[in-house]
Amino acid sequence: MQPLVTPGSQGEAIGRLVVAGVIVTMLPALPFGAYLIYPFAILTTWFHEMGHGLTALLLGQHFEQLLIFPNGSGVAESRVNGDASRLVHAAIAAGGPLAPSAVGAGLIVASAHPKAWRPVLWLAAAAILLSVIIWVRSPTGYWALPLVAVILAGVAWRGSPAFTRFSLQFLGVLGALSMLRDWGYLFTEQAVIGGQAMLSDTGQIEAVLGLAHWFWAGVILLISGTMVGAALKYALNEKRLRPPPRKLPANVLQFKRDPRR
Repeated sequence: MQPLVTPGSQGEAIGRLVVAGVIVTMLPALPFGAYLIYPFAILTTWFHEMGHGLTALLLGQHFEQLLIFPNGSGVAESRVNGDASRLVHAAIAAGGPLAPSAVGAGLIVASAHPKAWRPVLWLAAAAILLSVIIWVRSPTGYWALPLVAVILAGVAWRGSPAFTRFSLQFLGVLGALSMLRDWGYLFTEQAVIGGQAMLSDTGQIEAVLGLAHWFWAGVILLISGTMVGAALKYALNEKRLRPPPRKLPANVLQFKRDPRR
């Protein structure tokens, strides 16, 4: 029996990504599905909050701590120097909502390179555990994030190549689709997080740069969509997926016959 798609073809790559997307989308609606995906929903919050914190560090500011709450929300507390410009404040605020899509795009690209599958999962597990030690300061983060790290390390260590690749694609799609999950938050000027009312990320950008928060929400969605679209285009590139032609020894001649002639 002929397979539906050729192994390693563009059709197989598309199929795997579609399956990952369906699982990410449908799992919360299934019985116990919300419990199964909960640690990974916490992971997308980790992507978001680490985006704030690491952006602060890259801009010469201070990343104090990361709090993740049971409902999946979170706060990254950064200390910004008094002489920091408005652009620095805006960049730190934008770093959070952009991070999940950036990570998702990176994981989708990594899934296209077999040699990167296991190293990337090991690196992700190590980064999660390191962040728990240095920055995470909440009970939910203390148990959910190490659990995800152990799962990723287990897949990297013992998972089959197919499952290892799918795990990367699952995490990539999870990060990419999280921008849709955060749609309402992006278009909200204020939010209640951890029982405290505060400006949303786009509300903070509005406060320092002007223009409406919904304008900045649109800019963030456009940048996120561009990153994810470019990653998908690369991962599904038919020329890249097509195996290179087999090289014959210099002393071997190859003749082809066209049956239509």
